[in-house]
Amino acid sequence: MANFEWKGRDRNGRPQSGVLVADNKDAVIAALRRQQIVVTTVKEKGKEIALPRLGGGIKSKDIAIFTRQFSVMIDAGLPLVQCLDILSQQQENKSFQKVLFQIREDVESGSSLAEAMRKHPQAFDDLYVNMVAAGEAGGILDTILQRLSVYIEKAVKLKTQVRSAMIYPVSVITIAVIVVYVILWKVIPVFSSLFEGLGAELPFLTQWVVSLSKFIGRFWWLIFLVVIAGIFAIRQYYRTEAGRYQIDGLLLRLPVLGVILRKIAVARFCRTLGTLLNSGVPILESLDITARTSGNAIIEEAIMGVRKDVEEGKTVAEPLTRSGQFPPMVCQMVGVGEQTGAMDTMLAKIADFYEDEVDAAVEGLMKLIEPVIIFFLGVVIGTIVIAMYMPMFTLLSKIG
Repeated sequence: MANFEWKGRDRNGRPQSGVLVADNKDAVIAALRRQQIVVTTVKEKGKEIALPRLGGGIKSKDIAIFTRQFSVMIDAGLPLVQCLDILSQQQENKSFQKVLFQIREDVESGSSLAEAMRKHPQAFDDLYVNMVAAGEAGGILDTILQRLSVYIEKAVKLKTQVRSAMIYPVSVITIAVIVVYVILWKVIPVFSSLFEGLGAELPFLTQWVVSLSKFIGRFWWLIFLVVIAGIFAIRQYYRTEAGRYQIDGLLLRLPVLGVILRKIAVARFCRTLGTLLNSGVPILESLDITARTSGNAIIEEAIMGVRKDVEEGKTVAEPLTRSGQFPPMVCQMVGVGEQTGAMDTMLAKIADFYEDEVDAAVEGLMKLIEPVIIFFLGVVIGTIVIAMYMPMFTLLSKIG
């Protein structure tokens, strides 16, 4: 037995922490889950162990392909253990293959599929495990797996669209910064030496560019360290509760990108909650899982507020509207879905609509970013060129 310090959140999203005596880390997590606490870190004898999340060598695409193949095999009537054996044998991702082997062994030993998957949060998150548990309880595992595969594929598609949309501007801006940096570091000193040799009087703009060039040439290592330290500091600050809340709030308030991020959050909320409800997961548990997978601290807080009101007997639409984080159309359609008893279907339609909206918004962002980048590069490069030619014009006028 050992002492474990833990941190997590209760079912209302409030941070919790404490010390627990247990045999190992898994026992701590299991005990806290029974208390409806979502564990984020476990610490034993001064050594912190961060709980694994989706990633760590296992990609969402791997999970999506596995789920699709698994659903087809179950639908074809193959035994559960045989399905897991076949899928683990043909899995190319070694980390995922090891997880599937362990799940197969647990199922062979008498564990349910959901219990076996729950031991591997680096591959199967709460949403996945709860839906599988609902499928096993209702005898519709093949249907649940089909819904899961559709959900994961749509989530992967959404993430890929946003990521690919950002690759172009980030790449162009990075290359532009490197080019300008090299010009200031290597090219400008040549002109500076030429002007000093000719005894030319340098205009203010030229003096400023030359001074900037000298600073970069002398302190390039300092600039590099400051950039690295800044990135590291932002990443560390984002890992804190206050930092994540402030940065996520700032992102949502950005002029164009903030609109896209909010649409992504709405699409993810509707798709996740609709899929969970359609699979038979209770509403409170569905809201809890949806909040934790929202990807934004502001949206997560709003969903946890909705969950608290629903627990007190209120509808979903009313606190959703009061949060101010969701468009009125979404709140109204959710209200209609509650009244008609088809909220899961309504949420799926809203998710489809907002995923199309994200496609259009990303395409519009690409069209907007391109001229902005060209204008920015033109101003920077043009300023440097003008600064270097101004002394030459002065010298030529004196010679003339």
